[in-house]
Amino acid sequence: MSALEIQNVRKTYGAVETLKGIDISLESGEFLVLLGSSGCGKSTLLNIIAGLAEASGGDVKIGGRSVLGVHPKDRDIAMVFQSYALYPNLSVHRNIGFGLEMRKVPTAEREKAVQETAKLLQIEALLDRKPSQLSGGQRQRVAIGRALVRKPQVFLFDEPLSNLDAKLRMETRTELKRLHQMLGTTIVYVTHDQIEAMTLATRIAVMRNGRIEQLGTPEEVYNRPATLYVAGFVGSPPMNVLSATVGEDGLRLDGLGKVITLPEHLKGAAGMGRRVKIGIRPEALRLATGTTALEVDIEVVELTGPELVVTGRVGGERVTACLPPRARLDVGMTQLFSFDEDALHLFDAETGQALR
Repeated sequence: MSALEIQNVRKTYGAVETLKGIDISLESGEFLVLLGSSGCGKSTLLNIIAGLAEASGGDVKIGGRSVLGVHPKDRDIAMVFQSYALYPNLSVHRNIGFGLEMRKVPTAEREKAVQETAKLLQIEALLDRKPSQLSGGQRQRVAIGRALVRKPQVFLFDEPLSNLDAKLRMETRTELKRLHQMLGTTIVYVTHDQIEAMTLATRIAVMRNGRIEQLGTPEEVYNRPATLYVAGFVGSPPMNVLSATVGEDGLRLDGLGKVITLPEHLKGAAGMGRRVKIGIRPEALRLATGTTALEVDIEVVELTGPELVVTGRVGGERVTACLPPRARLDVGMTQLFSFDEDALHLFDAETGQALR
């Protein structure tokens, strides 16, 4: 039995359709990340699962039971908010155990659950403090602890790390990954950060304009993007995209007269004369000499530490390459780059759909 089933869920606000038919089936223990930019509908979908918003159509089932019309407290879910939503006048101990207290759980059982959760989150020393005495990362751990202590069927996280600085975000992300591996909990997690999605998820649903562009494992979404939007959204730096036309001799880049050989695995995907977009990941590009695929006019060189990020132009289109940190390139020079055939992706120029 699926832990969570979302069946053709729609949501409208007057004439505006926010969700346009969402279908997801989530097995027990999966970590699903709803990934997309602001306004794509991911938080609306999470609120419908939680019971904080009503669906205009479709169904939501938790543990095989439809929860449409069921009060949030009766859905067997726990939610962690972006803003922590802690009670400022209560200690950490009471914040974690407050939900159990409201459910009349016996004191001894409640105390045991709070202590076990605090130990798991490594916040035993903070139990007597108030939220105002905690750092942002500690507050988020308390909010997570309040959800964990209830042991629901599904955990819902609404951009829980967005208020943390970069170092705390990375540490808390690692902590979430560790907790999921230890507990095998079922999680639905909303974020606009593709690094969070790639590192945490067992499956990612990339959303756009109220629809799912692609649903798959992090490896599938990254290495086999279903659309041009997914290819550009997932990856940092994003995938390079060049405009071309399929010719008899290969892929002819717009305005350059340069031809890229069409790989064997893509020869049946695009007909003669078809307008396409070529996708190449920045890390797939490498320095080359002699005859090669791309000649790039270097505009920006950035050393990040582990890699050298180089940005330039191929004709009128921008190209980024991630190189070893010892590479020697300067602004203003022209550099040849090559790449393996299997690193090339093709997309239809009009629909944005991947060509296989």
